[in-house]
Amino acid sequence: MASKSSSSPQHASIAPVTADRAGRLYRLLKLLGRKPRTRDELAEALELGVRGFYRDLEVLRTANVEVQLEEGRYVLVGKLADAVARLPFPDPKLTLGEALQLASGRTRAHRKLKQQVELITKKR
Repeated sequence: MASKSSSSPQHASIAPVTADRAGRLYRLLKLLGRKPRTRDELAEALELGVRGFYRDLEVLRTANVEVQLEEGRYVLVGKLADAVARLPFPDPKLTLGEALQLASGRTRAHRKLKQQVELITKKR
C-alpha cells in the first residue's frame, strides 16, 4: 500500500484503538524507525503473538503508514515523524464542554474537533 507523501494525518476511517494498542503501535514505529527488524524480533519486543502482530500491522496500513517486508525484515517507509502523525489516537473521554473549549483554536486539529462538536450539537 502506498503511503501519502504529505506529513498530514490521514483521513481514512480507522476503528477506535485502546490506549494499550496506541502505545504498542507507537513502540512498533519507534523500533522500525531505528532499523529494519524481523517479525520475531518485533513480536518479542512488543510481547505479541503472530496474530496480534499482523493485526497491528493492518491498523498501521489502514492509517496509511507503509511498512514493507524486505529480505525477511520489516522496514518503515518514509519518516518516523510522518508515521507517528498518522497513528490513531484513543478516545480521550472528553466532556462536551472540554471539546468545545479545545475546538476554539485555528489549527487543522481544532477545526476537525469543531466539526465533530457541530455534528453532535446541530439541531435536527
